[in-house]
Amino acid sequence: MSHPAPTDPTSAAAPEALLARVFGYQHFRGRQREIIEAVAAGDNALVLMPTGGGKSLCYQIPALMRPGTGIVVSPLIALMRDQVEALKANGVAAAVLNSSLAAQERRQVEQDLLAGRIELLYIAPEGLLREPILNLLGRCRLALFAIDEAHCVSQWGHDFRPEYLQLGALRERFPDVPRIALTATADERTRTEISRHLLPDGGQTFIASFDRPNIRYRVGLKNNPRAQLLSFIDREHRGHSGIVYCFSRKRAEQTAAFLYQNGLTALPYHAGLSADERQAHQDRFIGEDGMIICATIAFGMGIDKPDVRFVAHLDLPRSIEAYYQETGRAGRDGLPADAWMVYSLADIVQIRQMQANSSAPEAQQRLERERLEALLAYCEHAGCRRPPLLSYFDEEHPGQCGHCDNCLNPPETWDATEAARKGLSCVYRTGQRFGAGHVIDVLMGNATERVTALGHDRLSTFAIGSDLDRSTWQSVLRQLLALGHLQPDPAGHGGLQLSERCRALLRGDEQLELRRDAVPVRRKRAAGSRVEVDTDSPDWQALRQWRLETAQEQGVPPYVIFHDATLAAILDARPQSLDELARITGVGQHKLDKYGGDVLNVLAGLD
Repeated sequence: MSHPAPTDPTSAAAPEALLARVFGYQHFRGRQREIIEAVAAGDNALVLMPTGGGKSLCYQIPALMRPGTGIVVSPLIALMRDQVEALKANGVAAAVLNSSLAAQERRQVEQDLLAGRIELLYIAPEGLLREPILNLLGRCRLALFAIDEAHCVSQWGHDFRPEYLQLGALRERFPDVPRIALTATADERTRTEISRHLLPDGGQTFIASFDRPNIRYRVGLKNNPRAQLLSFIDREHRGHSGIVYCFSRKRAEQTAAFLYQNGLTALPYHAGLSADERQAHQDRFIGEDGMIICATIAFGMGIDKPDVRFVAHLDLPRSIEAYYQETGRAGRDGLPADAWMVYSLADIVQIRQMQANSSAPEAQQRLERERLEALLAYCEHAGCRRPPLLSYFDEEHPGQCGHCDNCLNPPETWDATEAARKGLSCVYRTGQRFGAGHVIDVLMGNATERVTALGHDRLSTFAIGSDLDRSTWQSVLRQLLALGHLQPDPAGHGGLQLSERCRALLRGDEQLELRRDAVPVRRKRAAGSRVEVDTDSPDWQALRQWRLETAQEQGVPPYVIFHDATLAAILDARPQSLDELARITGVGQHKLDKYGGDVLNVLAGLD
């Protein structure tokens, strides 16, 4: 079963040599080398590594080290195509085998596979499990099976793909071929599912840090959300690529139109569009600089675009796992990026109502409630964002990261015990049938027509909260709902009800500290960020223009030529020769041979 990896670090097939010669990097990150050595030696592996952490190298390099073809199981055609183009740009013989190929192209790939001319082959799970494909692979020498997006195997996850459950058959069919299962996000339950279904015969588990230090996390409250989004983009990300997540198809359409009307290149993406429209919008996002996609959760998995500078949420995601995975699509190149979100009390009510009306089994409903509560705790947290985010993935963080919103602008907290009791009492006295607006009117002593018609101006809770303003009461009720002391009317009428959790607070057995809603601040550069570049400078624009024209000539996305991080390093170093250019991260031998002269010519023209 085992094909021992070369131990001589100077060998052309050694991990470091392949890393430098093929991919243009001088050093492995984190546990990459450990993983590569294990898989190259023939062991199975489960790899949990954040988006942008370098998962693909963990199977691409072992596939190049071992005899035969590496088979990569990937759930999306777009992901396969992007990775194959990137590999070809690095001089690697890679191909796809999926439904997008014409009959003649398919035959050519199969012939190349049988002849041993393909080093990495990408295929969808449903295609791989067809008997003709399994028979074809049985006639080839295989280096490994890499199962990407492995969390799709879990019925508890948010990207469940039933075809993944059948991939356990690879063990019986190809017992001597190592398997590596990779995912960017998986809680303990999902990890167990991956191991049980994909690696039942065991294997090493590698869990990298889920911290993305280049991403700055920011959470705020809705107040004209589209205008807030436009202000954020105008102030910090004009001309940058980004993804805006919206709760509904309609919201995605409206947001894209609003941004377009305000001079930004923006397109919608959701399941209501035709397949051709979705593909066209996705292709433009991948192939163009400065494109913004306004999408539902139907967009993003497998998008291998490294220079997404921001991910924005105009509505609350359904879970902290979904939030982590979606925000992880920003800053894959390691340069500073933003995860920006605004939400409201209405968002919390809407999602809690959907959960209350769910027909899923009770265990699934309980899990979804726990995931939402973890996200709400993260949103309302008054300290550093990283500890509550990373603790969900069983990782400790000391806090004080220095570049999340709470570290840069620490929110005030206050003893809200008495205010919370007044709010809860008012919800109870008004019959647990009314929404926040009406409850606040009663608390503040606003004798509106509705308040007086219902006789709520004669309740003992009328005007007991007149010492606080409306925005403060909205904050109190929102946080009580987030903390689970209040719950929405499951009938979906928008009313608030008391939960069992509020009893200790009402009895006086519990004190409550709440955060005061923070005032937004201007962005500061993340600590430890990489080479800084003036994106408005003519030199930067000249390099990007060369990259764009080169990419258009070759029919590939610009980042396949060079990532932004590599262009920034080139501009910073100003190499005078091919030898100097070769020392820059991201410039491998194939790209040096192909583009080195052009890059030096562009740089010479900048002087």
